Amino acid sequence: MENFDSLMHGFSIAISVPHIALMIGGVLLGILVGVLPGLGAPNGVSLLLPLTFGMAPVSAIILLSSIYWGALFGGSVTSILFNIPGEPSSVATTFDGYPMARDGRATEALATAFGSAAFGALVGVVLITCLASWIAGVALQFGPAEYFAVYFLAFSSFIGVGGAPPMKTVVSLAIGFAIAAIGMDTVSGSVRLTMGVDELVKGINFVVAVMGLFGIGELLIAVEEELHAKPVSSTIDWRTLFRTIAGLPKHWVALLRSAAIGCWMGITPGGPTAASFMSYGIAKRVSPRRANFGKGEAEGIVSPETADHAAGTSALLPMLSLGIPGSATAAVMMGGLMIWGLNPGPALFVEQKDFVWGLIASMYLGNIVAVILVLLTVPIFAALMRLPFFILAPLIFNVCVVGAYSVSNSYLDVMLMMGFGVLGYLFKKLDYPLAPLVLAIVIGDKAEDAFRQSMLMSQGSLGIFVNNGLVTTLVTAGFALLLLPPLFRSIGLWRNARR
Repeated sequence: MENFDSLMHGFSIAISVPHIALMIGGVLLGILVGVLPGLGAPNGVSLLLPLTFGMAPVSAIILLSSIYWGALFGGSVTSILFNIPGEPSSVATTFDGYPMARDGRATEALATAFGSAAFGALVGVVLITCLASWIAGVALQFGPAEYFAVYFLAFSSFIGVGGAPPMKTVVSLAIGFAIAAIGMDTVSGSVRLTMGVDELVKGINFVVAVMGLFGIGELLIAVEEELHAKPVSSTIDWRTLFRTIAGLPKHWVALLRSAAIGCWMGITPGGPTAASFMSYGIAKRVSPRRANFGKGEAEGIVSPETADHAAGTSALLPMLSLGIPGSATAAVMMGGLMIWGLNPGPALFVEQKDFVWGLIASMYLGNIVAVILVLLTVPIFAALMRLPFFILAPLIFNVCVVGAYSVSNSYLDVMLMMGFGVLGYLFKKLDYPLAPLVLAIVIGDKAEDAFRQSMLMSQGSLGIFVNNGLVTTLVTAGFALLLLPPLFRSIGLWRNARR
């Protein structure tokens, strides 16, 4: 009840004409940032951070958080329409969102994504409101061993419940780990796998990789299949939009499961990207319509979008309560707090109560504003799918090239993107899963750092991964997922033998 009273006080701060105007402006800017590959929420928030220097802290954080919500929604747009993830956490949405859009159901795909995202964000905000103190206690228990255990669980979920043949998944993960290892080793400071190219010291940027794997790779597939003469029709009436939103409750199991995964991965160091991949993999394994995944299945959009937004929202809690950012965007926001003279941590809830609860209240309002604005723009975005492919193809290619070059103003990034495009094409032709590859590129280096730090702390003893209940539970769950494929195979052989 104390939290409820504080939340009501927060609403009295957040509900004002200037703050509502900041929310609308921030969401619109965020949608633009999310739609443009190469920017993303962290870069967008960083670029606009100077605008907040003259604002009151509450107004400033409302603007930045609204940009964040808008970017999360905007990242889904290009993922669904062009198979180009605007955000790293939007990659899993491409697996079924793009096929659904290509099937002439762009409005349905976008509405499903935005409705699921709104539910995930709402669950995340409710969690922050109700369980702030308890979650802060859980997050305090995380050290390098626990970090590695969470990453290990994410990797294991793809092998055990990802749906693809386990060995192909392992190969995909291994290639991703190799790509993630390129550049400077953050533990020892040594340079690895750069082949004498100085620009590779910084590693391979994730945006460059995904634009090649998905954007260019899909273009190569489309050209091979001679789709240039077939414009895609798309229904853009409001009836389809509202019917899709009204039908979301039938996916209630996927919504609740994905929200739980997202909240857990947001509070712990997993983050939105790992949450969306894990949620999609589990949904694909347990769904009775698993055969439709990858062909435009609605649950394949519901699961990653719900988890993505639940994790993205929940990631702000460790930043506020502990001073430990749960995502790159949360880290940028934490820098803003320090610039404004605020120190993130447990004392923030006591010393800056108006700020904290004004922010939490603005999360409710900001997400409502974001959902309204993105739903109003669905028909506009869906209309893009009516353009002939010979017009869309150069547009997609130019977006990819500009996005890759803008990451660090490097022609090498453009060439790398082309190389990843060929790799993505080969993966699709050989039926290898792209999701594990992307996940390994995103968090492979983080998992390696956490493992090596754990080994340094324990002087080389693997016992550090079973020295408390939390890490033991996470590692045990990971190994259990690894054992699922042979277990299912044995059960299948036993049933065939009985017949």
